[in-house]
Amino acid sequence: MAENRASTPRGPRFSFMWFWALVAVGIISASLFGETEGRPLEGDWDMINGLVENGCVERIEVRDRENANVYLTKAMVDSLAKDERFKGMPTTGAHIQFNTGGDVQDFREQIERAEARAAENGIEAEKVKIKYLRSEKGWGEYLIEFLPWILIILVWFFIMRSMMRGAGGGAGGGGLMNVGKARAQMADKNNKEKVTFKDVAGLEEAKVEIMEIVDFLKKADKYKALGAKIPKGALLAGPPGTGKTLLAKAVAGEANVPFLSISGSDFVEMFVGVGASRVRDLFEQAKKVAPCIVFIDEIDAIGRARGKNSGFSGNDERENTLNQLLTEMDGFQTNTGVIVLAATNRVDILDKALMRAGRFDRQIEVGLPDVKERKEIFDVHLKRLKLDKKLDREFLAKQTPGFAGADIANVCNEAALIAARNDKDCVTQEDFLAAIDRIVGGLERRNMPMTAKERRATAIHEAGHATVMWRLKNCDPVLKITIIPRGRSLGATWYLPEERVNHNVEHFMHKLAGLLGGRIAEQLLLDITSTGAINDLERTTKTAYAMVAYYGMSPKVGNISFYDATGQRDMFTKPFSEQTAVTIDEEVRRIVEEAVELTRRIITEERENIERLADLLLDKETIFSEDVEAILGKSAQQIEKELNSTEEESANQEQKAEEVESEVLSTNEGDITYIVEPAKPENESDKTE
Repeated sequence: MAENRASTPRGPRFSFMWFWALVAVGIISASLFGETEGRPLEGDWDMINGLVENGCVERIEVRDRENANVYLTKAMVDSLAKDERFKGMPTTGAHIQFNTGGDVQDFREQIERAEARAAENGIEAEKVKIKYLRSEKGWGEYLIEFLPWILIILVWFFIMRSMMRGAGGGAGGGGLMNVGKARAQMADKNNKEKVTFKDVAGLEEAKVEIMEIVDFLKKADKYKALGAKIPKGALLAGPPGTGKTLLAKAVAGEANVPFLSISGSDFVEMFVGVGASRVRDLFEQAKKVAPCIVFIDEIDAIGRARGKNSGFSGNDERENTLNQLLTEMDGFQTNTGVIVLAATNRVDILDKALMRAGRFDRQIEVGLPDVKERKEIFDVHLKRLKLDKKLDREFLAKQTPGFAGADIANVCNEAALIAARNDKDCVTQEDFLAAIDRIVGGLERRNMPMTAKERRATAIHEAGHATVMWRLKNCDPVLKITIIPRGRSLGATWYLPEERVNHNVEHFMHKLAGLLGGRIAEQLLLDITSTGAINDLERTTKTAYAMVAYYGMSPKVGNISFYDATGQRDMFTKPFSEQTAVTIDEEVRRIVEEAVELTRRIITEERENIERLADLLLDKETIFSEDVEAILGKSAQQIEKELNSTEEESANQEQKAEEVESEVLSTNEGDITYIVEPAKPENESDKTE
């Protein structure tokens, strides 16, 4: 019986909307088709007096002392039908209507005078019957009068019904009764598609740091036995797209516990007190399913430092939400099994109370992947693509320095789209290089209108960049040069940034010279100064100011840094005096001028080679490092590597010679080997440094 009942199709549910629709149709129909009689003809006093004098009027009904309806005799209706003045007069009901002016006594006197004139003229007619009426409101008038109240009641009814429906929908309901509930998404521990650390490529250091949380959730009794307290939370900090959210999901998957996920913006609402209420509800949900993990993504939405705008908002809702979060995190009962993970890329603006021990106990850096981790990320995203067998994944990893995991996923998808657009059977390495160019440089604009002089200037500009970078050892290796417009640029010199962790003055000076190579080449070879170097000049200026104001690389300014790592400095005030500002400007100008002189010297020496590179660019539009090497010879980076390898070989040979000359006595007795070092000098002065 149950199966038959379940399989029986249900009919359409009754809705009050149909009822109100029928009522509306009835009202409209009554207003359009309700009147069966024609409307009376509009008249005036002259017309009425004439009709009364001629004995045409049978009776007059005066309604509300003003509106008078005149009823004519039957014989006069037929005779007046041919008169043009009475054209359109109805044959039944009231024939003529007019306004009496409100004075009943005057109206009565005028009718009597008209009757007297009729008697003087010898017209025999009965006296006009006058009837006074007071109108009562009809149902239509009552409906119009009470319609606003009916609408208010209907709106209130539908709001209450939606509120009750939302109240029965759990914590994620959208009703007004549920506005204080936290809209957290829960990933069950029995979910078959859960994420583990095997699904997260790279992030080896972050995995090691966060493994302690996983170990605690798996083996909580071991820690409790030793009296250790549960870590309250961990903050995942790093640039966008590096996998902070994915890492948090992997923690929940590895620990095999429920995972409650919510965004920081979900706590922000227009109603006062809603944010704090949602925080309380979130932690109540977490305690019910403990042990579990609560993940708050983009926590800087509510965790921003307090008290910075106290003059503008005395009772900030966001600060109340943050205060409630601080209270909940510090109010846990010991070993309740609830751990809070949070992610942000704006650690510098978070409140200090949120970062103290006992709340977010540890801060885990989730940085950009290195070349080895990028290869692992490529391996993950390339599984679903049909690839060329000759594809070199290490080469792709080297071509994407500074790319986050999300950027690499975008590269793989873009490469597949390019291959499909070109009707290829598989995704090749050329498609990946085109995808990298598309993401970094923008869309190709081959149809951009350019004159021959502009193309020549662009070629000289890019050749100047490449030549200066080729001749300076601390510049990044040049990969290719193109004069095909992409995005907002007319051409580009692609180079492969070396993943350095420390830079010195020489590195920065060579970088500035490489940036200025295009502008100086235009000035020396073409005697022009164009707008094409705006991006180069912007980066040059920012780098020079960073050298002076941040890194302390100016002898005049000294070992002083005005960099604000906290991000809490007032934007309207400067941390230095006007005199220091003048000194900074002078030093920036000096550094840029020195870089210009270095660039000018290289371009003057390589003038002919730059012309040859420009001619080759105009011919091929895109050239690679092999073409540049054929014209300029080995780059300074290649020569530096060869010198370093030669020095390493000589150092190894010297070390081997020293090992041979050293007197090492070894005596084998059974399985134990004794090594006796040469005797040391007795006096400290005999030692060789």
